[in-house]
Amino acid sequence: MSEIKNYTINFGPQHPAAHGVLRLILEMDGEIVQRADPHIGLLHRATEKLAESKPYNQSIGYMDRLDYVSMMCNEHAYVMAIEKLLNVTVPIRALYIRTMFDELTRILNHLLWLGTHALDIGAMSMFLYCFREREDILDCYEAVSGARMHATYYRPGGVYRDLPDRMPQYDPSKLRSKSKLKNLNSNRNGSLLDFIWDFTERFPHCVDEYETLLTDNRIWKQRTVGIGVVTPEQALQYGFTGPMLRGSGVAWDLRKKQPYAMYAKLDFDIPIGKTGDCYDRYLVRVEEMRQANKIVRQCVEWLRENPGEVMAGPCAGHATEQNVGADPSAGARNIGTAFLASPPRRVSMKEDMEALIQHFKLFTEGYCVPAGQAYAAVEHPKGEFGIYLISDGANKPYRLKIRAAGFAHLSAMHAMVKGHMLADVVAIIGTQDIVFGEVDR
Repeated sequence: MSEIKNYTINFGPQHPAAHGVLRLILEMDGEIVQRADPHIGLLHRATEKLAESKPYNQSIGYMDRLDYVSMMCNEHAYVMAIEKLLNVTVPIRALYIRTMFDELTRILNHLLWLGTHALDIGAMSMFLYCFREREDILDCYEAVSGARMHATYYRPGGVYRDLPDRMPQYDPSKLRSKSKLKNLNSNRNGSLLDFIWDFTERFPHCVDEYETLLTDNRIWKQRTVGIGVVTPEQALQYGFTGPMLRGSGVAWDLRKKQPYAMYAKLDFDIPIGKTGDCYDRYLVRVEEMRQANKIVRQCVEWLRENPGEVMAGPCAGHATEQNVGADPSAGARNIGTAFLASPPRRVSMKEDMEALIQHFKLFTEGYCVPAGQAYAAVEHPKGEFGIYLISDGANKPYRLKIRAAGFAHLSAMHAMVKGHMLADVVAIIGTQDIVFGEVDR
């Protein structure tokens, strides 16, 4: 019988389970992983450097493209950092809208994670079920922003616009019957809030379906129980956040510990694991989807009862002598903070030359932010996503540093896979929920 040999092999970047462009150099003793060396940088797009050469409001779209599965959560941290420097007070309605879309984004992220993680391990049906529900949330993105993914919906001072009063409907087609068309549009006859409410009514049953397929499935448990165990002490030492940290039993969640938006006024629970393995992290994320659904319902109830402004400052206003101040050299870029980030309304732009000029200056030159530094972090679906901004008083950042959750998780790859089989590497990459847009930046 031939002896077992040691091999050094490449896992990725072209491997379908490498989730993008991860290259792992694995040192194998037969089928056992002795060492894992992750090589990153193959998706580096210099987001932090590009932001230093663009006005603040032109970098919001870059945030969407970091973790391109959790778009609005990325935007949230960025606009929060700008708002700290500007000392802007965001309207309560805008905060509730942000909270609602943060949680819809959490569901969006976890659905993609669950579908791809199960597909990597061998459960193909889950991928189809999860994408069925994702379509509804992407329709919500499209209704408020016009884009299915890269929304650029959050703005410093609030959100781009209020929620629409009607949902887009499917058009008649030769390819679908009238009864099919009626079924497709059955929950689209009201407003966006009505559509979201209908989704939250159906979604818990969908999660039950996922758990029926996986939670007690013996093959799923064989592939995840006892795999990639991380103790609470190790999780803290490696800088884990989000489900990776809570899966190890540490009850740390920024929505509870350092509340932002409207989380302090909402009722929800933080699920935590016991053993810190892939199975616990799966259970944590599934329960997070249920809790996110609960938060969304509370936001919808409040938003139905409380109309109001969704942008700081009188959006219909424009730069005048009163709000520019006594110094006429201040210009349209240095007007009061209530006006800085607020474009004038379309109606006023057609009637008022100053409003048209303000709009043009805002979207070409942007606005000057007072000198200083700020750090803003959100409880991103993958963990703590932070933006550290340094301003020197210009209309673009002096320095932008992005704290990506997945970067810290990837650094623990060797510790998590050592001693496991080669097939378990796929399960551990899946449980980390890696997206390389934010890791490489």
